[in-house]
Amino acid sequence: MLTYLTEFSHLFGPLNLFRYITFRAAGATGTALFFVFFFGPAIISALRLKQGKGQPIRSDGPESHLAKKGTPTMGGLMILAGLVVSTALWANPKSAYVWIVMFVTIGFGAIGFYDDYLKVTKQSHVGFSGRARLGGEAVIALLACYFMMAASVTQPVASLADFLSAFAAPFYADAPAARLALPFMSGFAINLGWWFLGFGAIVVVGSGNAVNMTDGLDGLAIVPSMIAAGAFATIAYLAGNLIFASYLGINYVSGAGELAVVCGALIGAGLGFLWFNAPPAQIFMGDTGSLALGGLIGSVAVVVKHEIVLAIVGGLFVVEAMSVIIQVFWYKRTGKRVFLMAPIHHHFEKLGWSEPQIVIRFWIISFVLALIGLATLKVR
Repeated sequence: MLTYLTEFSHLFGPLNLFRYITFRAAGATGTALFFVFFFGPAIISALRLKQGKGQPIRSDGPESHLAKKGTPTMGGLMILAGLVVSTALWANPKSAYVWIVMFVTIGFGAIGFYDDYLKVTKQSHVGFSGRARLGGEAVIALLACYFMMAASVTQPVASLADFLSAFAAPFYADAPAARLALPFMSGFAINLGWWFLGFGAIVVVGSGNAVNMTDGLDGLAIVPSMIAAGAFATIAYLAGNLIFASYLGINYVSGAGELAVVCGALIGAGLGFLWFNAPPAQIFMGDTGSLALGGLIGSVAVVVKHEIVLAIVGGLFVVEAMSVIIQVFWYKRTGKRVFLMAPIHHHFEKLGWSEPQIVIRFWIISFVLALIGLATLKVR
C-alpha cells in the first residue's frame, strides 16, 4: 500500500525510499514488532478470558509441562495479525507472489485455529481428524502451486485485476515455476511439468506440519522460524534481482523480491510474540501459529525455487518431523520405541535436559543450518 507513495516522489524526494525492497522489509519488520508488542497484552487477556482452562496439557508428557496448565493458546492470532497488517502496508500489492504466500499463510492458520478451538473446547490434546486436516492443507497448497505456475508466466503484472484475469488464460506445463533447481549446480533445473503441483504441495504441507511438530517448548518453534525467514528473505531478494541472480547462478524469479518484505513482517511479528512466549510463556502459539508459519516458509521456498535448500535451512524442523515418523513406524512394527518420547525435543527432556538448554541449543543449530543453506548460493 505504501508503495503508491512513490507516485508523489516528484513532489517530495524522500518518498523514493518506498521503491526499495530493503527499506520496506525493514519497515515491515518494525511495524509487525510494534503491532504485536502493543496489542499483545489485550489479545492475551481476551484469549485467557475466552478459553478459561487454556491449552490442555498431555498427561503422558514430561512432568515439567504440568506447571503450564492454564496457559492460553492460539497466540498465532497475534503473529498473523501483525504479519497481515504489516504486509498490507509495506509489500507491493502488484506482486502476485505476495498474495499467493499470504493465501497459504492465512489458510493454514485457519486450519490450525479450528484445531486449537476443538482442543480448547473439548479440553483434549486431540483436535479434528488428521486426514481432514491434511486434506484441507493439501487443497490450499495445490491451489497455491497452480497460482505460482500461472504467476511465473504472467509476472510482472500491471495490476491485481490483470493478475486475476490471467488465471483464465491457458498456459503450458513448462512454466518457469515448474522447474526444480538443484543447489551447487548453476543454471541447471529439472522441468517437473504438471508434477510440480504435487511436489510443491508436499513441500508446503510438509513444512507446515514440521514446524507444527517443533512447537512443544516455550520459544522453540518461533526463533527457528524467524531464522529461516531471515534466510529466505535474503534468498528471495537475490532471486528477484536479475543482476544478483545472474551473478550467483540461481534461478531469477520476477517479483519474488517482494517476499523479503513478507519474511521481514514474519520476523517482526515473531519477535513481538517471543516477548510474551519467553519462559515462562504467557501464551502458546498453538497450531494457529505453527501451521501458518510453516506454510509461509514452505511456500516462499517453492516460489524462489529453493525447495531443497529449505531442507537445510529448516533442518531442525526436518529432524523433529522425522523423529515422529520413525517413532510411529517402528512402534507399530515392533512395539518398541526408538526415542524415549517424540518429537525429539521431548526425548532430550526425558534424558534430563532442562527446557532452556534444549531450546537455546536448538536455536544455535537452526542458526548454523541457515548459514549452511545461504552458503549454497555461492558454492556452485
